[in-house]
Amino acid sequence: MSEIIELENQADALRDEGKYDEAIAKLQELLKQDPKFVRAHLGLSVLYHLTNDYEKSVQHGEQANELEPNDPFNIAALSVTYQRALAATGDMKYKEKAEEMLFRNHGTPNM
Repeated sequence: MSEIIELENQADALRDEGKYDEAIAKLQELLKQDPKFVRAHLGLSVLYHLTNDYEKSVQHGEQANELEPNDPFNIAALSVTYQRALAATGDMKYKEKAEEMLFRNHGTPNM
């Protein structure tokens, strides 16, 4: 597990330096060792958003949510991911998905 944490720390440092592609590579390497490491999926969701790859951002946000479906943070993070994808692309499918996540976390959405 310490190797996984080390890869996560390296990815965080690379992200902080603005080296997004290198950070993505580290997290992908981490997921080869542990495909169910939720924080790696959350990190990739953020990094793919920063590199304007909204489909991959959403995919990793959804993966984190599938692995821990009852975690309120993951639900909220996925809602925000959908909202950001909507803002960036204008694709209304993301609006519906964001509302669904808000509803799961807070009841009736107010978007």
